[in-house]
Amino acid sequence: MTQPKRPPLPSRKPAAKGMAMDSFCAWDGETLVLNILGTPSANRDAIGKPKGLQLRVSVVAAPVAGRATDHMVRFLADKFDVSVGNIEVVFGRFNVNKQLRIRAPKRLPSVIEKHLSQTHQNA
Repeated sequence: MTQPKRPPLPSRKPAAKGMAMDSFCAWDGETLVLNILGTPSANRDAIGKPKGLQLRVSVVAAPVAGRATDHMVRFLADKFDVSVGNIEVVFGRFNVNKQLRIRAPKRLPSVIEKHLSQTHQNA
């Protein structure tokens, strides 16, 4: 049985298909860009440790029709103290490999804050 075609998702950056990054996170102006390795159907929602150039993020939602990604966006909106509308899924809505753009986060989870401060000190 073939899946029905889904309409394309709106994008704030029409030509952007992701930034090339040498880390799991980077600033693009006031926007935080995150490369994520998602784990759906987890025991709990959690931000994990970096794995290579991706940050592990686990969510309890099942990977059905993008629901895990939608749940992840809501979970991360709370962690970054932004509205859901301030998080853009650049790619990976139906995949475990994702890139998110979080506009003007008011708070940073400790793993990201620690990484960015280390990166800034080394620069």
